[in-house]
Amino acid sequence: MSGIAKISLARGADVTGSDLHESGLIDNLKVLGARIFLGHDGANVVGMNPASDIVVRSSAVPESNSEITAARKEGVPVWERAKFLAALMEGYRSVAVAGTHGKTTTTSMLTVALQHCRLDPSFAIGATVRNSGTNAHHGTGDIFIVEADESDGSFTAYKPFGAIITNIELDHVDNFKDIDAIDAIFQKFVLTIASDGFLVLDIDDPGIVRLMSYVKENRPDLKITTYGESSTADVIIDRIFLDQKSSRARVTLRGRVLGEISLSVPGRHNLFNAAAALIMGMNLGASTQELLEGLGIFTGARRRFEIKGAIDGITVVDDYGHHPTEIRATLQTARNYVGAGRVIAIFQPHRFSRTQAFADDFARELNQADRTYLLEIYPASEKPIPGVTSLSIASKMSQEKVIYEPSMPAVIAAVIEEAKPGDLILTLGAGDVSSLAPLIAANIATP
Repeated sequence: MSGIAKISLARGADVTGSDLHESGLIDNLKVLGARIFLGHDGANVVGMNPASDIVVRSSAVPESNSEITAARKEGVPVWERAKFLAALMEGYRSVAVAGTHGKTTTTSMLTVALQHCRLDPSFAIGATVRNSGTNAHHGTGDIFIVEADESDGSFTAYKPFGAIITNIELDHVDNFKDIDAIDAIFQKFVLTIASDGFLVLDIDDPGIVRLMSYVKENRPDLKITTYGESSTADVIIDRIFLDQKSSRARVTLRGRVLGEISLSVPGRHNLFNAAAALIMGMNLGASTQELLEGLGIFTGARRRFEIKGAIDGITVVDDYGHHPTEIRATLQTARNYVGAGRVIAIFQPHRFSRTQAFADDFARELNQADRTYLLEIYPASEKPIPGVTSLSIASKMSQEKVIYEPSMPAVIAAVIEEAKPGDLILTLGAGDVSSLAPLIAANIATP
Protein backbone atom coordinates (compact mmCIF):
# COMPACT_ATOMS: atom_id res chain seq x y z
CA MET A 1 0.00 0.00 0.00
CA SER A 2 2.84 2.42 0.78
CA GLY A 3 4.26 1.86 -2.70
CA ILE A 4 1.13 2.92 -4.56
CA ALA A 5 0.79 5.85 -2.16
CA LYS A 6 4.31 7.03 -3.06
CA ILE A 7 3.62 6.78 -6.79
CA SER A 8 0.28 8.58 -6.42
CA LEU A 9 1.93 11.40 -4.47
CA ALA A 10 4.62 11.72 -7.13
CA ARG A 11 1.88 12.11 -9.75
CA GLY A 12 0.30 14.94 -7.78
CA ALA A 13 -2.60 13.16 -6.09
CA ASP A 14 -3.94 14.08 -2.66
CA VAL A 15 -3.24 11.00 -0.51
CA THR A 16 -4.63 10.13 2.89
CA GLY A 17 -4.47 6.80 4.64
CA SER A 18 -4.67 4.90 7.89
CA ASP A 19 -2.64 2.26 9.67
CA LEU A 20 -2.62 0.67 13.09
CA HIS A 21 0.87 1.74 14.19
CA GLU A 22 3.57 4.30 13.51
CA SER A 23 6.41 3.10 11.28
CA GLY A 24 9.27 4.33 9.14
CA LEU A 25 7.06 3.89 6.07
CA ILE A 26 4.42 6.19 7.55
CA ASP A 27 7.05 8.79 8.47
CA ASN A 28 8.32 8.70 4.89
CA LEU A 29 4.83 9.13 3.43
CA LYS A 30 4.19 12.11 5.70
CA VAL A 31 7.37 13.77 4.47
CA LEU A 32 6.15 13.23 0.90
CA GLY A 33 2.86 14.97 1.71
CA ALA A 34 0.44 12.23 2.75
CA ARG A 35 -1.96 12.68 5.68
CA ILE A 36 -1.95 9.51 7.78
CA PHE A 37 -4.39 8.57 10.55
CA LEU A 38 -3.45 6.13 13.29
CA GLY A 39 -6.25 3.64 13.77
CA HIS A 40 -9.16 2.82 11.49
CA ASP A 41 -12.21 5.04 11.89
CA GLY A 42 -15.12 5.71 9.57
CA ALA A 43 -14.71 9.43 10.24
CA ASN A 44 -11.46 9.29 8.24
CA VAL A 45 -13.40 8.96 4.97
CA VAL A 46 -16.49 11.04 5.75
CA GLY A 47 -16.60 14.06 3.48
CA MET A 48 -14.76 12.45 0.57
CA ASN A 49 -16.10 13.28 -2.90
CA PRO A 50 -17.66 10.28 -4.67
CA ALA A 51 -16.97 11.94 -8.02
CA SER A 52 -13.20 12.36 -7.58
CA ASP A 53 -12.01 10.30 -4.61
CA ILE A 54 -11.28 6.58 -4.31
CA VAL A 55 -10.71 4.41 -1.25
CA VAL A 56 -8.05 1.79 -1.97
CA ARG A 57 -7.97 -1.24 0.30
CA SER A 58 -5.42 -3.92 0.99
CA SER A 59 -6.67 -7.50 0.68
CA ALA A 60 -5.88 -7.82 4.40
CA VAL A 61 -8.66 -5.31 5.22
CA PRO A 62 -12.06 -7.01 5.63
CA GLU A 63 -15.33 -5.75 4.18
CA SER A 64 -16.52 -5.08 7.75
CA ASN A 65 -13.78 -2.49 8.33
CA SER A 66 -15.26 0.79 9.59
CA GLU A 67 -13.67 2.88 6.84
CA ILE A 68 -14.86 0.54 4.08
CA THR A 69 -18.37 0.61 5.54
CA ALA A 70 -18.33 4.41 5.75
CA ALA A 71 -16.99 4.81 2.21
CA ARG A 72 -19.75 2.64 0.77
CA LYS A 73 -22.34 4.61 2.75
CA GLU A 74 -20.92 7.87 1.33
CA GLY A 75 -20.98 6.41 -2.19
CA VAL A 76 -17.19 6.63 -2.52
CA PRO A 77 -15.76 3.92 -4.82
CA VAL A 78 -13.77 1.20 -3.02
CA TRP A 79 -11.05 -0.45 -5.10
CA GLU A 80 -8.80 -3.39 -4.37
CA ARG A 81 -5.09 -2.54 -4.34
CA ALA A 82 -4.47 -4.61 -7.49
CA LYS A 83 -7.14 -2.73 -9.45
CA PHE A 84 -5.65 0.63 -8.48
CA LEU A 85 -2.09 -0.49 -9.28
CA ALA A 86 -3.31 -1.74 -12.66
CA ALA A 87 -4.69 1.75 -13.33
CA LEU A 88 -1.32 3.29 -12.43
CA MET A 89 0.35 0.93 -14.92
CA GLU A 90 -1.82 1.98 -17.86
CA GLY A 91 0.12 3.52 -20.73
CA TYR A 92 3.42 1.92 -19.74
CA ARG A 93 5.35 -1.08 -20.99
CA SER A 94 4.50 -2.99 -17.85
CA VAL A 95 6.24 -6.08 -16.49
CA ALA A 96 4.75 -8.29 -13.78
CA VAL A 97 7.05 -10.64 -11.86
CA ALA A 98 5.15 -13.62 -10.46
CA GLY A 99 5.91 -16.98 -8.87
CA THR A 100 5.65 -18.73 -5.53
CA HIS A 101 9.23 -17.80 -4.60
CA GLY A 102 11.76 -15.21 -5.73
CA LYS A 103 9.34 -12.48 -6.83
CA THR A 104 10.75 -9.71 -4.66
CA THR A 105 14.39 -10.39 -5.47
CA THR A 106 13.78 -10.84 -9.21
CA THR A 107 11.69 -7.66 -9.40
CA SER A 108 14.38 -5.78 -7.49
CA MET A 109 17.16 -7.14 -9.71
CA LEU A 110 15.31 -6.13 -12.88
CA THR A 111 14.68 -2.67 -11.46
CA VAL A 112 18.32 -2.06 -10.49
CA ALA A 113 19.59 -3.43 -13.83
CA LEU A 114 17.25 -1.17 -15.84
CA GLN A 115 18.18 1.81 -13.68
CA HIS A 116 21.83 1.11 -14.52
CA CYS A 117 20.80 1.18 -18.18
CA ARG A 118 19.47 4.74 -17.51
CA LEU A 119 15.88 3.76 -18.33
CA ASP A 120 14.44 5.03 -14.99
CA PRO A 121 11.52 2.59 -14.67
CA SER A 122 8.58 3.09 -12.35
CA PHE A 123 8.28 0.21 -9.88
CA ALA A 124 6.23 -1.16 -7.00
CA ILE A 125 7.87 -3.93 -4.97
CA GLY A 126 6.93 -5.74 -1.77
CA ALA A 127 10.18 -4.82 -0.02
CA THR A 128 12.73 -2.03 0.07
CA VAL A 129 15.43 -2.29 -2.60
CA ARG A 130 18.74 -1.62 -0.85
CA ASN A 131 20.29 0.09 -3.88
CA SER A 132 17.60 2.78 -3.98
CA GLY A 133 16.34 2.71 -0.39
CA THR A 134 12.69 2.54 -1.42
CA ASN A 135 9.99 0.06 -2.44
CA ALA A 136 8.37 2.22 -5.11
CA HIS A 137 9.20 5.00 -7.54
CA HIS A 138 7.50 7.07 -10.25
CA GLY A 139 10.09 7.05 -13.03
CA THR A 140 10.54 9.15 -16.13
CA GLY A 141 10.81 6.12 -18.44
CA ASP A 142 8.07 4.17 -20.19
CA ILE A 143 8.59 0.93 -18.21
CA PHE A 144 6.61 -0.01 -15.08
CA ILE A 145 7.73 -3.06 -13.06
CA VAL A 146 5.50 -4.68 -10.42
CA GLU A 147 5.86 -7.61 -8.06
CA ALA A 148 2.76 -9.68 -8.82
CA ASP A 149 1.53 -11.46 -5.69
CA GLU A 150 -0.62 -14.50 -6.38
CA SER A 151 -1.76 -14.97 -2.76
CA ASP A 152 -5.35 -13.82 -3.34
CA GLY A 153 -5.48 -14.14 -7.13
CA SER A 154 -5.68 -10.37 -7.65
CA PHE A 155 -2.57 -10.31 -9.89
CA THR A 156 -4.84 -11.18 -12.80
CA ALA A 157 -5.89 -7.50 -12.81
CA TYR A 158 -2.52 -6.19 -14.06
CA LYS A 159 -2.67 -7.17 -17.76
CA PRO A 160 1.09 -6.68 -18.27
CA PHE A 161 3.06 -6.27 -21.47
CA GLY A 162 5.54 -8.87 -20.21
CA ALA A 163 5.74 -11.32 -17.33
CA ILE A 164 8.22 -13.48 -15.46
CA ILE A 165 7.09 -16.59 -13.60
CA THR A 166 9.86 -17.98 -11.41
CA ASN A 167 8.15 -21.15 -10.14
CA ILE A 168 4.77 -22.58 -9.16
CA GLU A 169 4.17 -24.48 -5.92
CA LEU A 170 1.35 -24.97 -3.46
CA ASP A 171 1.09 -22.08 -1.00
CA HIS A 172 -1.53 -19.73 0.44
CA VAL A 173 -3.61 -22.71 1.44
CA ASP A 174 -6.08 -20.33 3.08
CA ASN A 175 -7.15 -19.34 -0.46
CA PHE A 176 -6.14 -22.34 -2.62
CA LYS A 177 -7.13 -25.84 -1.59
CA ASP A 178 -4.62 -27.73 -3.77
CA ILE A 179 -2.00 -27.44 -6.49
CA ASP A 180 -4.68 -27.61 -9.18
CA ALA A 181 -6.17 -24.37 -7.85
CA ILE A 182 -2.72 -22.76 -7.90
CA ASP A 183 -2.13 -23.94 -11.48
CA ALA A 184 -5.51 -22.53 -12.51
CA ILE A 185 -4.78 -19.03 -11.20
CA PHE A 186 -1.41 -18.92 -13.00
CA GLN A 187 -3.13 -20.06 -16.18
CA LYS A 188 -5.60 -17.22 -15.75
CA PHE A 189 -2.69 -14.82 -15.20
CA VAL A 190 -1.01 -15.91 -18.44
CA LEU A 191 -4.22 -15.15 -20.35
CA THR A 192 -4.01 -11.51 -19.19
CA ILE A 193 -0.59 -10.82 -20.77
CA ALA A 194 -0.86 -8.38 -23.68
CA SER A 195 -1.11 -9.76 -27.20
CA ASP A 196 2.36 -10.44 -28.64
CA GLY A 197 3.89 -9.81 -25.22
CA PHE A 198 6.79 -11.51 -23.43
CA LEU A 199 6.78 -14.44 -21.01
CA VAL A 200 9.93 -15.62 -19.20
CA LEU A 201 9.79 -19.01 -17.46
CA ASP A 202 12.09 -21.21 -15.32
CA ILE A 203 11.88 -24.50 -17.18
CA ASP A 204 13.61 -26.42 -14.36
CA ASP A 205 10.52 -26.00 -12.20
CA PRO A 206 7.87 -28.79 -12.39
CA GLY A 207 5.05 -26.27 -11.98
CA ILE A 208 6.33 -24.29 -14.96
CA VAL A 209 6.53 -27.47 -17.04
CA ARG A 210 2.84 -28.04 -16.28
CA LEU A 211 2.07 -24.45 -17.28
CA MET A 212 4.03 -24.66 -20.55
CA SER A 213 1.63 -27.05 -22.23
CA TYR A 214 -1.26 -24.73 -21.38
CA VAL A 215 0.62 -21.67 -22.65
CA LYS A 216 1.56 -23.29 -25.96
CA GLU A 217 -2.06 -24.22 -26.60
CA ASN A 218 -3.71 -21.02 -25.40
CA ARG A 219 -1.15 -18.24 -25.98
CA PRO A 220 0.75 -19.02 -29.19
CA ASP A 221 1.15 -15.26 -29.73
CA LEU A 222 3.50 -14.80 -26.77
CA LYS A 223 7.27 -14.60 -27.12
CA ILE A 224 8.34 -17.26 -24.62
CA THR A 225 11.90 -17.53 -23.30
CA THR A 226 12.83 -20.29 -20.87
CA TYR A 227 15.82 -20.40 -18.56
CA GLY A 228 17.44 -22.98 -16.30
CA GLU A 229 20.12 -25.65 -16.15
CA SER A 230 18.13 -27.98 -18.41
CA SER A 231 19.52 -28.55 -21.89
CA THR A 232 16.04 -27.70 -23.21
CA ALA A 233 16.19 -24.13 -21.83
CA ASP A 234 16.60 -21.20 -24.22
CA VAL A 235 18.94 -19.56 -21.73
CA ILE A 236 21.20 -22.06 -19.98
CA ILE A 237 22.88 -21.26 -16.66
CA ASP A 238 26.06 -23.26 -16.07
CA ARG A 239 29.60 -23.04 -14.65
CA ILE A 240 28.03 -22.03 -11.35
CA PHE A 241 30.37 -20.82 -8.60
CA LEU A 242 29.11 -20.00 -5.09
CA ASP A 243 31.22 -18.00 -2.68
CA GLN A 244 30.50 -16.93 0.88
CA LYS A 245 29.16 -13.53 -0.12
CA SER A 246 28.78 -13.76 -3.89
CA SER A 247 27.79 -16.02 -6.77
CA ARG A 248 28.43 -16.22 -10.48
CA ALA A 249 27.56 -18.29 -13.54
CA ARG A 250 27.81 -18.32 -17.32
CA VAL A 251 24.69 -17.66 -19.37
CA THR A 252 24.18 -18.78 -22.95
CA LEU A 253 21.24 -18.06 -25.27
CA ARG A 254 20.60 -20.89 -27.72
CA GLY A 255 24.31 -21.69 -27.88
CA ARG A 256 25.56 -18.08 -27.89
CA VAL A 257 27.42 -16.96 -24.77
CA LEU A 258 25.82 -13.82 -23.37
CA GLY A 259 28.39 -13.38 -20.63
CA GLU A 260 28.74 -14.00 -16.92
CA ILE A 261 26.27 -13.14 -14.19
CA SER A 262 28.43 -12.02 -11.27
CA LEU A 263 26.42 -11.13 -8.17
CA SER A 264 27.48 -9.50 -4.94
CA VAL A 265 24.76 -11.45 -3.11
CA PRO A 266 25.09 -15.15 -2.17
CA GLY A 267 22.86 -18.05 -3.09
CA ARG A 268 22.43 -20.38 -6.04
CA HIS A 269 18.77 -19.40 -6.39
CA ASN A 270 19.76 -15.78 -6.94
CA LEU A 271 21.62 -16.69 -10.14
CA PHE A 272 18.36 -17.98 -11.58
CA ASN A 273 16.49 -14.87 -10.42
CA ALA A 274 19.17 -12.78 -12.14
CA ALA A 275 18.86 -14.80 -15.35
CA ALA A 276 15.13 -14.06 -15.45
CA ALA A 277 15.80 -10.35 -14.95
CA LEU A 278 18.47 -10.38 -17.66
CA ILE A 279 16.15 -11.98 -20.21
CA MET A 280 13.31 -9.56 -19.49
CA GLY A 281 15.67 -6.60 -19.70
CA MET A 282 16.87 -7.80 -23.10
CA ASN A 283 13.26 -8.19 -24.26
CA LEU A 284 12.68 -4.58 -23.23
CA GLY A 285 15.55 -3.48 -25.47
CA ALA A 286 18.26 -2.87 -22.87
CA SER A 287 21.93 -3.62 -23.54
CA THR A 288 22.99 -7.11 -22.44
CA GLN A 289 26.34 -5.87 -21.17
CA GLU A 290 24.80 -3.00 -19.22
CA LEU A 291 22.19 -5.34 -17.72
CA LEU A 292 24.94 -7.69 -16.54
CA GLU A 293 26.79 -4.73 -15.03
CA GLY A 294 23.59 -3.60 -13.31
CA LEU A 295 22.98 -7.04 -11.87
CA GLY A 296 26.53 -6.99 -10.54
CA ILE A 297 25.85 -3.92 -8.41
CA PHE A 298 22.60 -5.26 -6.95
CA THR A 299 22.97 -5.40 -3.17
CA GLY A 300 19.74 -7.15 -2.23
CA ALA A 301 16.25 -6.46 -0.95
CA ARG A 302 15.22 -5.96 2.63
CA ARG A 303 14.64 -9.20 4.56
CA ARG A 304 16.18 -11.34 1.81
CA PHE A 305 19.26 -12.80 3.54
CA GLU A 306 19.80 -9.36 5.02
CA ILE A 307 22.89 -9.14 7.22
CA LYS A 308 21.94 -7.16 10.32
CA GLY A 309 25.33 -7.31 11.99
CA ALA A 310 28.63 -9.13 12.36
CA ILE A 311 29.85 -8.88 15.95
CA ASP A 312 32.73 -10.73 17.59
CA GLY A 313 32.75 -13.24 14.75
CA ILE A 314 28.99 -13.92 14.98
CA THR A 315 26.87 -12.98 11.95
CA VAL A 316 23.19 -12.07 12.39
CA VAL A 317 20.94 -12.44 9.32
CA ASP A 318 17.23 -11.78 8.80
CA ASP A 319 15.19 -13.48 6.07
CA TYR A 320 11.55 -13.47 4.99
CA GLY A 321 11.46 -17.20 4.17
CA HIS A 322 8.17 -18.70 5.34
CA HIS A 323 7.59 -21.57 2.89
CA PRO A 324 9.59 -24.84 3.07
CA THR A 325 11.21 -24.26 -0.33
CA GLU A 326 12.31 -20.77 0.68
CA ILE A 327 13.69 -22.05 3.97
CA ARG A 328 15.68 -24.73 2.13
CA ALA A 329 17.30 -22.13 -0.15
CA THR A 330 18.01 -19.75 2.73
CA LEU A 331 19.56 -22.43 4.93
CA GLN A 332 21.71 -23.68 2.03
CA THR A 333 22.92 -20.11 1.54
CA ALA A 334 23.56 -19.77 5.27
CA ARG A 335 25.50 -23.04 5.34
CA ASN A 336 27.70 -21.91 2.47
CA TYR A 337 28.18 -18.51 4.10
CA VAL A 338 29.19 -19.81 7.52
CA GLY A 339 31.58 -22.54 6.36
CA ALA A 340 32.74 -24.52 9.39
CA GLY A 341 30.58 -22.50 11.78
CA ARG A 342 27.10 -23.38 12.97
CA VAL A 343 23.73 -22.14 11.73
CA ILE A 344 21.36 -21.24 14.58
CA ALA A 345 17.86 -20.57 13.22
CA ILE A 346 14.92 -18.82 14.87
CA PHE A 347 11.74 -19.66 12.96
CA GLN A 348 8.30 -18.17 13.38
CA PRO A 349 5.68 -20.05 11.33
CA HIS A 350 3.30 -17.77 9.43
CA ARG A 351 -0.42 -18.64 9.54
CA PHE A 352 -2.09 -21.66 11.07
CA SER A 353 -3.22 -22.98 7.68
CA ARG A 354 0.32 -22.97 6.25
CA THR A 355 1.70 -24.65 9.38
CA GLN A 356 -0.96 -27.36 9.19
CA ALA A 357 -0.32 -28.02 5.49
CA PHE A 358 3.49 -28.02 5.60
CA ALA A 359 4.48 -29.19 9.09
CA ASP A 360 6.39 -32.22 7.76
CA ASP A 361 8.18 -30.11 5.14
CA PHE A 362 9.09 -27.40 7.65
CA ALA A 363 10.55 -30.04 9.97
CA ARG A 364 12.62 -31.60 7.19
CA GLU A 365 14.08 -28.31 6.00
CA LEU A 366 14.72 -26.86 9.45
CA ASN A 367 16.74 -29.96 10.31
CA GLN A 368 19.42 -28.47 8.02
CA ALA A 369 20.21 -25.97 10.79
CA ASP A 370 22.44 -26.99 13.68
CA ARG A 371 19.86 -25.60 16.09
CA THR A 372 16.35 -24.26 15.57
CA TYR A 373 14.40 -22.20 18.08
CA LEU A 374 10.69 -22.38 17.25
CA LEU A 375 8.52 -19.42 18.15
CA GLU A 376 4.75 -19.73 18.22
CA ILE A 377 2.75 -19.18 15.02
CA TYR A 378 2.22 -15.65 13.73
CA PRO A 379 -1.50 -15.77 12.86
CA ALA A 380 -1.73 -12.82 10.45
CA SER A 381 -5.49 -12.52 9.92
CA GLU A 382 -6.32 -16.17 10.67
CA LYS A 383 -8.21 -17.68 13.54
CA PRO A 384 -6.48 -20.57 15.37
CA ILE A 385 -6.95 -24.11 14.08
CA PRO A 386 -7.42 -26.55 17.00
CA GLY A 387 -4.31 -28.64 17.56
CA VAL A 388 -2.10 -26.60 15.20
CA THR A 389 0.84 -24.96 16.98
CA SER A 390 4.59 -24.76 16.43
CA LEU A 391 4.80 -28.03 18.31
CA SER A 392 3.29 -29.57 15.15
CA ILE A 393 6.69 -28.88 13.58
CA ALA A 394 8.90 -29.44 16.63
CA SER A 395 7.52 -32.94 17.22
CA LYS A 396 8.68 -34.02 13.75
CA MET A 397 12.24 -32.68 14.02
CA SER A 398 15.42 -34.21 15.41
CA GLN A 399 14.88 -33.48 19.07
CA GLU A 400 18.52 -32.64 19.75
CA LYS A 401 18.26 -29.85 17.15
CA VAL A 402 15.01 -28.11 18.11
CA ILE A 403 13.90 -26.00 21.08
CA TYR A 404 10.29 -24.83 21.28
CA GLU A 405 10.29 -21.44 22.97
CA PRO A 406 7.33 -19.09 22.43
CA SER A 407 8.93 -16.26 24.44
CA MET A 408 10.86 -13.86 22.20
CA PRO A 409 12.94 -12.40 25.09
CA ALA A 410 13.89 -15.93 26.14
CA VAL A 411 14.94 -16.81 22.59
CA ILE A 412 17.10 -13.69 22.31
CA ALA A 413 18.86 -14.55 25.55
CA ALA A 414 19.29 -18.21 24.57
CA VAL A 415 20.84 -17.62 21.14
CA ILE A 416 23.21 -14.97 22.48
CA GLU A 417 24.33 -17.42 25.16
CA GLU A 418 24.73 -20.28 22.67
CA ALA A 419 26.38 -18.53 19.71
CA LYS A 420 30.16 -18.68 19.38
CA PRO A 421 32.56 -16.91 16.99
CA GLY A 422 32.09 -18.32 13.48
CA ASP A 423 28.37 -19.00 13.96
CA LEU A 424 25.44 -17.47 12.05
CA ILE A 425 22.16 -16.57 13.75
CA LEU A 426 19.24 -16.54 11.30
CA THR A 427 15.78 -15.14 11.97
CA LEU A 428 13.19 -16.62 9.61
CA GLY A 429 9.56 -15.85 8.90
CA ALA A 430 7.05 -13.36 7.52
CA GLY A 431 5.78 -12.12 10.88
CA ASP A 432 7.32 -9.95 13.60
CA VAL A 433 10.30 -12.28 14.07
CA SER A 434 12.19 -9.69 11.99
CA SER A 435 12.29 -7.46 15.08
CA LEU A 436 14.61 -9.93 16.83
CA ALA A 437 17.65 -9.70 14.56
CA PRO A 438 18.62 -6.09 15.40
CA LEU A 439 18.01 -6.76 19.10
CA ILE A 440 20.24 -9.84 18.97
CA ALA A 441 22.97 -7.92 17.15
CA ALA A 442 22.76 -5.05 19.63
CA ASN A 443 22.91 -7.31 22.68
CA ILE A 444 25.82 -9.37 21.34
CA ALA A 445 27.69 -6.08 21.03
CA THR A 446 26.87 -5.11 24.62
CA PRO A 447 29.56 -6.27 27.08
